[in-house]
Amino acid sequence: MFISPTEINDEPLQEICNNSYPPDEFDDKSFVPVKKLGCAFIAELFHGPTFCFKDLGMSPVINLLSHFATLRNRPTTLLVSTTGDTGPAAVHAVGHVANPLLTIIVHYPHGQISDFQLRQLTTVDSKYVKVASFEGGGDDMDWPIKETLLMNSDNELSGGRTFCGVNSYNIGRPLMQMVHFIWVYLRMVEQLGVQPGDKNCLIDIVLPTGAMGNITGGYMAKQMGVPIGMLCAGVNINDITHRVIESGEFHRKRIQKTLSDAINIEVPYNFERIAFYVTGGNPALIKEWMTTMEQTQRLTLETSWLTRLRKDFRSARVTDDEMCSALRQAYTSFNYVADPHTAVALAAAEKLSYSFTEKSSSKEMMPMAILATASPCKFQKAVTVALGEDGWKSWEEQHFPARAQKNSSKGGE
Repeated sequence: MFISPTEINDEPLQEICNNSYPPDEFDDKSFVPVKKLGCAFIAELFHGPTFCFKDLGMSPVINLLSHFATLRNRPTTLLVSTTGDTGPAAVHAVGHVANPLLTIIVHYPHGQISDFQLRQLTTVDSKYVKVASFEGGGDDMDWPIKETLLMNSDNELSGGRTFCGVNSYNIGRPLMQMVHFIWVYLRMVEQLGVQPGDKNCLIDIVLPTGAMGNITGGYMAKQMGVPIGMLCAGVNINDITHRVIESGEFHRKRIQKTLSDAINIEVPYNFERIAFYVTGGNPALIKEWMTTMEQTQRLTLETSWLTRLRKDFRSARVTDDEMCSALRQAYTSFNYVADPHTAVALAAAEKLSYSFTEKSSSKEMMPMAILATASPCKFQKAVTVALGEDGWKSWEEQHFPARAQKNSSKGGE
């Protein structure tokens, strides 16, 4: 990714990069370790300051926004709606830059995030951060935030302040998330003994999918030439992404509560970006589709577009029982404990006929990686449902991150 010196000179850009990934805030020296899990790979994206993959994309975006707020000498307020992981990552990054010109307001759906995530949000000690809960589903704050962002064009309404959303509809998020797809690819071919760029060795990636920001980053990396084969979305019973990939039905349905709450999404706003690339960059058609969706809450792709979508994407729908079964299987077979969202991806991989054992692995099967998007430390309840109290206690005693202990001892809301 190229950033012109007319936008940011080399020296401040280097400082932004350094501030975005301080080594003392990561629990692993490699930042994103890529490990073998049977005959597959698992890429742990959660070793950053808030124990989830959102740190990797959010921190550089916040540091860039802080840079430009200072450059323009204009107060900027960031707006976030979170289903659990985006909020803590944004709050931490804003607190870390500690720029008086950059503040944040975070909204989360009451009762729909884990206790650990709640403590991450409500015990933060920063004058630049405000947190509020709301009644409803994870998508319900999207419209009010969108309306607030429209105030930017009216200086009187905005009071001379810039409002900026930093959910993954902010293009900076998937742009920055491209980096970890490239990293995962390079670490995989390194272990496979393959020359980087070899088009005869594509890698498939299976990842838990909510608002589709992460999978969009992967698709953008693929568009740039990274040898990625299929991008496979693991979704829970809030399955609009699965339905559009499987049958072309991008139809809104009411959210149902699950053990993988962070991917409980009614309408993934990044589908618009994926559709843009799928159509070869046809803005008029995308506008027509999104207008139809906004007006009717239903968009059905024509067969030709569905066929094109399925050239690059696969998906699987995973129930809570299937997620728990996959979590138990990984623990039993590999002594590996995943968070519930990563376990959705593990279950999806099985449903899509990927194998984790050498014996049943097809020679024709592409090398495959699971993206592990959060640490189990954030989801005691879900992990306990899957493994029982003894399973959770065993993992907690041996692997619970030392930095996370501080959060666990804090009070909540």
